[in-house]
Amino acid sequence: MNSIRNRDTRAALFDGIEEGGIRASSSYSSHEIDEQENDRAIDGLQDRVAILKRLSGDIHEEVDSHNLMLDRMGNDMDASRGVLSGTMDKFKMVFETKSSRSMFTLVVSFVVIFLVIYYLTR
Repeated sequence: MNSIRNRDTRAALFDGIEEGGIRASSSYSSHEIDEQENDRAIDGLQDRVAILKRLSGDIHEEVDSHNLMLDRMGNDMDASRGVLSGTMDKFKMVFETKSSRSMFTLVVSFVVIFLVIYYLTR
């Protein structure tokens, strides 16, 4: 396939050359055709470049919005981590100050109340 293209290119380059002279009309029309093909190819490339530019701009906007969303989510996670650590500190204080017997009584009473409500609603 490459050799066919090379022959066509050679034929286009040397189309107007004869022994001892150049045919002006034949080379001029071939040159015009080549320029028209080049202009069409350039227009096609310009369209593709414009499409790629728009796509890259859209990708950039999408990446920026995702980065912003991830930053917000990270900040929210930090805030919730702070709330949870404060809650855990309060639980530690409750467990350390209460006696184990009163805590056991509290837990058992909650379990019993839960079971009674469960069987009543069933």
